[in-house]
Formats: sequence, C-alpha cells, structure tokens
Amino acid sequence: MQTEVITQREALVIRRLILEPGEAMPWHIDACHRFSVVVRGEQLRIKYRDSDEQITVAVHPGLADWDKPNARVHRAINAGATPYEEVVTFFLDAPGIDPQPEHP
Repeated sequence: MQTEVITQREALVIRRLILEPGEAMPWHIDACHRFSVVVRGEQLRIKYRDSDEQITVAVHPGLADWDKPNARVHRAINAGATPYEEVVTFFLDAPGIDPQPEHP
C-alpha cells in the first residue's frame, strides 16, 4: 500500500492511495466525511472485521462519491487485476485528527 498526503490544512487532508492487486488497507474506521475520486482500478472488496460480511464494488477511473463517517472496523482490498488508485479529500471534524485511524 502506498499513501501520499497531497496537501493538508487545518480541517482538510487530501491523500492519494494506491493498492496493488490483492493488497489490503489496514483495519480502520472512517472518522470523518470524505470525497473520493477513483484514478484507476477495477474492483474493491470491503470486509468488516466483526462479521463475514463483504461488499464488492466495481470501480472505474473518474468514479467519484461522498462517504459518511463509519465507526465499524473494516478494510478495503483491491479485488481487481490492476492497481487501484484514489484521491480522497477528508473533511476533518477537528484539526489534526487521523481521518482513518487503524484498529489492529
């Protein structure tokens, strides 16, 4: 997994994320509202740690959407055959918070 903070302000973080095929993000929660834009990729799988529930999402370059905070521990896995890349704008509720704190 590769991440890069593109810019950061008091209540805003813009970050690039790249997952290679089969690669997963760490278990985390989503602590704030965010706007995501897919740069490349085919398919993501969202797994929840508290159950066997999985959601598979077809993605494509240019796909964009708003997401709300989610306190349920989960992770995204690149289920496609090509790298997945997104640019996410996080709208922080308080300056300096981690928008996706890990839950080992």
